[in-house]
Amino acid sequence: MTAYALLIHPSANRVYAESAVALAAAELAVFGDRALGGRLADIAVTAIGGLPYVTFTGVDLTDRDLSVLANLSARYAFFAREGDLLRPVAVTGRDRFDSDLITIPKYAGKTNEQFTKLLVNVTALASTDRSGAAADPLSPDAPPLRVLDPMCGRGTTLNQAMMYGWHAAGVEIDGKDFEVYANFIRTWLKHKRLKHSSDIAQVRRNRTQLGRRLAITLAASREDHKAGRTLDLTMVHADTRRGRDFFRAGSFDAIVTDAPYGVAHGTRSQADRLTRDPLGLLAEALPVWVALLRPGGALGISWNTLVAARDDLAALLVKVGLEVADGPGYGDFAHRVDQAIVRDLIVARRP
Repeated sequence: MTAYALLIHPSANRVYAESAVALAAAELAVFGDRALGGRLADIAVTAIGGLPYVTFTGVDLTDRDLSVLANLSARYAFFAREGDLLRPVAVTGRDRFDSDLITIPKYAGKTNEQFTKLLVNVTALASTDRSGAAADPLSPDAPPLRVLDPMCGRGTTLNQAMMYGWHAAGVEIDGKDFEVYANFIRTWLKHKRLKHSSDIAQVRRNRTQLGRRLAITLAASREDHKAGRTLDLTMVHADTRRGRDFFRAGSFDAIVTDAPYGVAHGTRSQADRLTRDPLGLLAEALPVWVALLRPGGALGISWNTLVAARDDLAALLVKVGLEVADGPGYGDFAHRVDQAIVRDLIVARRP
């Protein structure tokens, strides 16, 4: 058994930084249970040299195990503890692209990118493979997942999925957000000189316009391009409740979204009434999303607990046939964002 210490990445967001250590401990508990077979123990927040670390012990952790832990959303530096000394441990996660893919976009209402990564991680880890066994999505050689953000805004979740070398898709009702993301990602790919093709087209059926689709095929490197290892990136400008018009049933391994908080932006019901409560929209959208999720796939939602109770959201998930994840760590992610927002996340699996 070896003792380890995780130094938390400094966050530009002061309020998030106050919660980051506790969130990292909860995320680590999920990793230990879902990805490492319960071989982590003694997870705690410990002051070392005047700084807070998340400390833990690991049983027979291999290089592969450490590469999985390298994907922790708040990892800044990783150490083995030897008495009073910390020995740096080199770890490499799944990241396939430069970090500016995540950090360049800045705009009002953007979800903190560390939290987006956390939400993606704990959702993916809740999934199972088609045999029902725990999935292994964060290992360095694991095949790419297909991830959907059905309310994707300006694409933070899409970029995180792409960072992992996963196929990403999003649906966004705001035309300006669609255009801003399309401009950003195509410019970024061009500046990085990555092999890709892109197209924006109207989607029509029976002479009716359903929406617009951004479709990009890209490769992370020249070697991947030559080998035919390409990724698909898709964003649709449409109402999320029309998702079946654009994607096949059961085509996603994970669905991840940050629900509107009802503070800076309200949500609109089917009757087009503005409301602060996201549950009305989610009640209408969840059957569509579940149809797009494969059996064994997982759905992760973050939301503002001040406008919707956890029990009510959990009841909606159960109503559409999902099983709410309740393993170690999954109940410990609530944290304050500002005076009007206390954010939490909930993850559920399609049997």
